[in-house]
Amino acid sequence: MHSCRWLVLAVLASLLSVAHAEGDVLSCPPNQSVQSAAAREPSGDLFTRPESTVPTGKRTKRGLYVTARDAHDMVTLEPAKVLFIDVRTRGELQFIGMPTMVDAHVPFLLETTPPQWDEAKSTFRLVPNPRFATDVDQRLARKGLTRDDVVIVLCQSGMRAAAAADALTAAGYTKVYTTVDGFEGDPVAEGPHKGERIVDGWRNAGLPWTTRLDRSKMYGLD
Repeated sequence: MHSCRWLVLAVLASLLSVAHAEGDVLSCPPNQSVQSAAAREPSGDLFTRPESTVPTGKRTKRGLYVTARDAHDMVTLEPAKVLFIDVRTRGELQFIGMPTMVDAHVPFLLETTPPQWDEAKSTFRLVPNPRFATDVDQRLARKGLTRDDVVIVLCQSGMRAAAAADALTAAGYTKVYTTVDGFEGDPVAEGPHKGERIVDGWRNAGLPWTTRLDRSKMYGLD
């Protein structure tokens, strides 16, 4: 299954070039033997990870899970048929970066106005975005998609994405996939790099990302 997916990517990557934050370009030689597979619509049969491999806190009611690499492949295969959204805060995108392939930034949580302090977490308080599903609807409409089309949700490490996916499912979305390792991945549990997010996730996988944000994708600037 995985080898087929990467062979498909090899075909398409030869036709596409994607700039990294550092300015690098990704490209791979074509493989004509799997061109027919490239016509497949993104589906659970090809990409969905077994729920048994997903930590409890990252599981969703719909049960559709992908890794960062899977998400990259799904968007590459059918870019016009997938809505890829980043649900992190503005600050995370501005100072950490975001995938270049994301269609839109629609935060699931928002900073309070005026700012409020969260004593338990020792940080500024965040509250649910009351317009989250409505704002995703608007981004769907811009791509000519519906709530029955594929939506991929990405956050820092997968937990916020799970909550966001459940909110969209409750609103009537039927194919919401969560990126279980997120943009930064999970922190290392032990050893000299304990606490560092250096193992999985979009950025650690070497997938295209940038700190130069695209205004047209940003939230609240329409």
